[in-house]
Amino acid sequence: MNISEPILLSLKVASISTFITLLLGVGLSYLFTKHNFKLKDALESIIILPMVLPPSVLGYMLLKFFGKKGPMGIFIENMFGTSIIFTPVAACIAATVVSLPLMYQNCKSAFMGVDENLENAARTLGATEWKVFFKVTVPLALPGILSGIVLSFARAIGEFGATLMIAGNIPGKTQTIPTAIYYAVEAGDTHKANILMGIVLTFSFIVIFALNKWMKTRRIK
Repeated sequence: MNISEPILLSLKVASISTFITLLLGVGLSYLFTKHNFKLKDALESIIILPMVLPPSVLGYMLLKFFGKKGPMGIFIENMFGTSIIFTPVAACIAATVVSLPLMYQNCKSAFMGVDENLENAARTLGATEWKVFFKVTVPLALPGILSGIVLSFARAIGEFGATLMIAGNIPGKTQTIPTAIYYAVEAGDTHKANILMGIVLTFSFIVIFALNKWMKTRRIK
């Protein structure tokens, strides 16, 4: 019984997807918060849509899009001569898509809570927009951004449906903790399932507990 492989893969997939969702979530939420443009509401709805779609539907959509006959699948096949379906890359894509709405919503709320007077004050003192963003906006929005990181990471760790559809369950290659638990239970290996469940519960509790403690400490200061 090898339980280290799905654990390491899940941590790797969650870390990569969280980094991508951080970049996308911060960038998109800042853009949508500070600017108005045509189709803004429609685009925002598309970003949040994976939060309400059934995982199987989302996984099937990704399979159609990235599959060998899908538009992105054909592009990748022509450009690189390979397919990403049933690979760790596919698992990262699934985790990114399902966790992006959480990151986006948290970052959006954080940016909306930033006092614009402080940003304008920095501009009057000669700060560029980039400097205002990194020196004023981001530090003030940091608690919300960190909450988004934690929730997105936890969501990526627990992703099952879309991952199974697009990445499969190949031991040592695409088998993550959720798929490993599912197939362990299906095979009657409750011992392995219990160990993996305990690891996920413990890790998730520690991460969320640490975030809550940090948030309380920050409010006290």
